[in-house]
Amino acid sequence: MEETKHGGMASVIAALFANILVAISKFIGYALSGSTAMLNESIHSIVDCGNQILLLVGDKQAKQASSKQHPFGQARAKYFYSTIVAMMLFFAGGALGIMEAVEKLSEEGHGVENAGIVIGILIFGMIVESFSLRVAFKEIAELNRQKLPLFKFLRESRHSEILIIFAEDTCAVVGLVLALLGTVLSLVTGNAFYDAFSGLLIGIMLCLAALFLAREFYSLLIGESVTEEDLTIISSAFDREEVKHLIDIKTIHLSATDILVTAKIEINSPYVVDGSAIINSIEKDIRSKIPDYTIYIYIETDTYMENYER
Repeated sequence: MEETKHGGMASVIAALFANILVAISKFIGYALSGSTAMLNESIHSIVDCGNQILLLVGDKQAKQASSKQHPFGQARAKYFYSTIVAMMLFFAGGALGIMEAVEKLSEEGHGVENAGIVIGILIFGMIVESFSLRVAFKEIAELNRQKLPLFKFLRESRHSEILIIFAEDTCAVVGLVLALLGTVLSLVTGNAFYDAFSGLLIGIMLCLAALFLAREFYSLLIGESVTEEDLTIISSAFDREEVKHLIDIKTIHLSATDILVTAKIEINSPYVVDGSAIINSIEKDIRSKIPDYTIYIYIETDTYMENYER
């Protein structure tokens, strides 16, 4: 349960240290080579460092206790900061990289110096980023208790930070491979076009990642219901002889591990007098069935009507 409560943050910290180390090496490589791909990768790593810092700030904010102004706490702060990461940093980094690559493509005197050093730094970066990606995969395995296919899990997961880090680390590894290919081709052919073109591809990849993440976090910010499997589990708590009808049920994720459940039920007439005890029993049953969540439950009794509108 502990990894679910704090899922994603170990990968954030691992990614931060990895990106600080890689960013320093990439800037050294750019200073020695003038490589456009290396510059784009340097920008990418600096952007990634900013990403992780924002995610850590969001995690701290999300842990704020409930108050009169925020009665359910501030758990959705993670979604807000994740959205900033997706749009401001991913997109800004990608757009800046595209602009630099386009400029280099039209620059006749552009060349790559000290290509051997660049290749060495890129390989070093791939090793470090692969370690960070491995940590992300490990956390995904811990969170993916239903053993869903990877991309289905990422679409259904309410853990915004693990989605950010997975996308970021994947882009980092792919970006380094593109930069390495561009550098090697420029070295072999003597044509710096391949270096600039690989930088352009890296920038486009970051922009596409930003758009994908923004779409996911838009849905989370608005408020997503629990998964179909969790809804089935919650609904099963109402399947008892005391409950005549489950008139309506609504759920919403306040964060990856905080859920609001509201329901309207009709109690069978022999048990009406025990309404409060029945509701308390249902609430206890729901919490016992999905113990990994903090659940806010509000259940109202009513009379079932055929034409009831939700």
